[in-house]
Amino acid sequence: MTSRETTLRSGHRILIRPIGPQDKDGLLEGLHQLTPESRYRRFFSPTPELSAAQLRYLTDVDHRTHEALLAFDANTGEGIGVARFIRSTTEPTAAEIAVAVLDTWHGRGVGTALLEALGARAREEGVEHFTASVLAGNSPMLDLLRQLGDVTVVDRGAGYVDLRVELRGGGMPEGLAHTIRAAARGDIAAKPRHPAAP
Repeated sequence: MTSRETTLRSGHRILIRPIGPQDKDGLLEGLHQLTPESRYRRFFSPTPELSAAQLRYLTDVDHRTHEALLAFDANTGEGIGVARFIRSTTEPTAAEIAVAVLDTWHGRGVGTALLEALGARAREEGVEHFTASVLAGNSPMLDLLRQLGDVTVVDRGAGYVDLRVELRGGGMPEGLAHTIRAAARGDIAAKPRHPAAP
């Protein structure tokens, strides 16, 4: 995937491109711009800093089993969001997803645009469904679960709900789009299975 421009439902224009090793500083700057609450919801800990090893893991990806896409404000070049999938080592057609969007850009469609692009990349790599774990005690998320289509609750326990989202060709399932919009608002937080995953 090369850089592509997208107009959000808010009317803002963003650029989306694959992440690379040169993005370490920008990724760290983005982490610092997240509010403490958003950082906690994303990492399930305060996570004030990322180690050199974590930054390397998050930016030096192979773009096949681990893909990450960045979103930038088309006018200013400011980094505003990142979405990634990490393919399961035991189920090659499954990949865990993670999304983070700067608080100042919540509600504009950045997360949805990133996940649409990530879904397309996943399908190109033979991924058929995404997985995610979300906080079970988050009542807005639980309300949202009742409305989602194409999303299956796989497991509940230890304060988390595990989800499975089937990917369809040509677009993101509407249930996933609702989930991503809720995540961008901070109503849903994803718990990474990989220690260094954002």
